[in-house]
Amino acid sequence: MPADFVYRRRVQFAETDMAGVMHFSNYLRLMEECEHAFWRSLGLSVHACPTADGPLISWPRVVVRCEYFAPARFEDDLDLAFRIDRLGNRSMEFSVMFSCGGRRLATASATTVCCRLNGERFEPVEIPADIRARLSGLVADRPTSGE
Repeated sequence: MPADFVYRRRVQFAETDMAGVMHFSNYLRLMEECEHAFWRSLGLSVHACPTADGPLISWPRVVVRCEYFAPARFEDDLDLAFRIDRLGNRSMEFSVMFSCGGRRLATASATTVCCRLNGERFEPVEIPADIRARLSGLVADRPTSGE
């Protein structure tokens, strides 16, 4: 089984409410930050061009979900564990598990679709072979929730 990609980040004051607890909406923002770091770790981007003269490829979200188990607080050092749960022909499902000091805080998940940017439109396309080759060995073989 491949290891999760782990992104570390400290909770900032601006991300918390008056009680010093990270606002629920910031989990999705941090999920995206972790996702971008994951793509960069592969030498890719969420906006990747598979060939020098090829179309611009992007990964818009079509489903997003977040389950909360315990609060993150100001100055907590978070571990965000990114993993690919499913790799389809045109889509990818991934999850990010948030923890602090080994304590599970939340699990966020998303389904993204590989799309060619065609002017103002997003056109679903098959995941390019070179990108699929980098992702296929990273698909997890365990469930995303209920652990």
